[in-house]
Amino acid sequence: MATLLMRISAPMQSWGTQSHFSHRDTGREPSKSGIVGLLCAALGRPRHQPIDDLSALKMGVRIDRPGDIRRDYHTAGIDGYYKVSGSIERKNAIVSQRYYLSDAIFLVGVEGEVGLLDQLQVALQQPRWFLFFGRKAFLPAERVWLPDGLRDENLETALSAYRYLGRAAQLDEPLQLLIEDDKKGSIVRNDQPISFQPRRFIPRRLCSRFIPRPSPSEEV
Repeated sequence: MATLLMRISAPMQSWGTQSHFSHRDTGREPSKSGIVGLLCAALGRPRHQPIDDLSALKMGVRIDRPGDIRRDYHTAGIDGYYKVSGSIERKNAIVSQRYYLSDAIFLVGVEGEVGLLDQLQVALQQPRWFLFFGRKAFLPAERVWLPDGLRDENLETALSAYRYLGRAAQLDEPLQLLIEDDKKGSIVRNDQPISFQPRRFIPRRLCSRFIPRPSPSEEV
């Protein structure tokens, strides 16, 4: 097995797994459904196509900078809004509360067969559709693909050893790893995608542990 590492860095990210109607939540780290959706966008894979190969990848996250949760207050339709038919619907404004992560940086890894991971690495360099982090307005601040991101290592080794991505390293502080573990995982996330059209998800289990913070190195 090999591992593909990706940098998830942006001023704003949103990884909601429980959003309903006007309340839009965010998790504190990238969701698997969000990362699989990101890879689908890079490949140019429509929602109705199967995602079994991507969902089967084992995923892990290293939290290099956790960021802060912020709330955005939205209103829409004060003067009415257009329906699909083209007519204007004049009703009261729609108010929503939308939460997002501010200034977070993550190292995300997926483990699987090297052939598929190599295809994903190429697609991230030349994505068919534009990439975003949870919402279309939340674009990457830095390139997602890493030139040395395709590793001949298992997931935990690759995440533990790769250079620190933050800017001001505090090397005495450990980093948190969250790695899928169906047998021993005590953390449950309802973000394992089965399909995007219709939207179907099932729970998955993760283990959490802390590792010494790797040294930073020059940008590559």
